[in-house]
Amino acid sequence: MNDTRVAELAPGDESAVRALYHRVLEGWNERDGAAFAGPFAPDGQVIGFDGSRYDGRSVVAAELGRLFADRATPEYVAKVRRIRALAPGVAQLDAVAGLVPDDADDLDPALNAVQTVIAVNAGAGWRIALWQNTPARYDLRPDLARALTAELRELVARGPGPG
Repeated sequence: MNDTRVAELAPGDESAVRALYHRVLEGWNERDGAAFAGPFAPDGQVIGFDGSRYDGRSVVAAELGRLFADRATPEYVAKVRRIRALAPGVAQLDAVAGLVPDDADDLDPALNAVQTVIAVNAGAGWRIALWQNTPARYDLRPDLARALTAELRELVARGPGPG
């Protein structure tokens, strides 16, 4: 019989993937495009909240740098929900995130998101291959939208950054 189960991530690998995610959010909160892009593989990709797609670490750094120069961006609060192995050297991180505008003490629920990160380790350490940031609108389930907002508001009280 063919066993297709994927082994669990080693604790050190899980920590490394979590650290990549935290570094990206810190880069965003510092409004630093190069810091945001630093954890990405050279050919890593970002699919943004608005559907924009950026291919390659250098493009991600340049586009985020331009974004930060053009506008005041809100700060992330986030919570990692799960990290799992997909295959040897490939992991998926699932998180939820909210954004707190500069002039506010509370997050803007319209900016809540579900984030998925695919990280790879081809022998030279973990890097982000794909970051997808999807609006968490829950159009047909307003109860889920309210629950997510309440969960993220608990993080706002602690301050910006990943939970």
